[in-house]
Amino acid sequence: MSYEEKGTWVYLVVAVVGSTVYLSLMLPQLLNGTAAEQIDYVPAMLWVIGGAIVASIIGRILVEILSPSESTRGDVRDKEIDRLGERVGSSFVVIGALGALVLAMFDVDGFWIANTVYLCFVLSAVVSSITKLVAYRRGVPTW
Repeated sequence: MSYEEKGTWVYLVVAVVGSTVYLSLMLPQLLNGTAAEQIDYVPAMLWVIGGAIVASIIGRILVEILSPSESTRGDVRDKEIDRLGERVGSSFVVIGALGALVLAMFDVDGFWIANTVYLCFVLSAVVSSITKLVAYRRGVPTW
């Protein structure tokens, strides 16, 4: 497994775990009937994002300690796969931005706007990672 593929696995796991932690913090409050504007989501979101950054760094280091790569430099295939994955994933960032824009136009509470953007960042990370991992296993499609 290449250095880049290992990093993609770490990125995927951290994105899924981080978003699950955030959801487990926010969902009970919403289900208990707390109004969205009363939920203090900012600290939780910032801690989860910061924790994800730290977890990614530590995860990448641990993966390399446990299973060292021959090289940390990507080859042409790694670059093609990265380009494909980022193109697919970036569409969710655009969707999130448009969704947040529409919500702001309708004066929806900041909780929903921020969480729309966060959700789309997570979807971008997950879809991008899955696309890359599929490409590593099946090859880059030639259209």
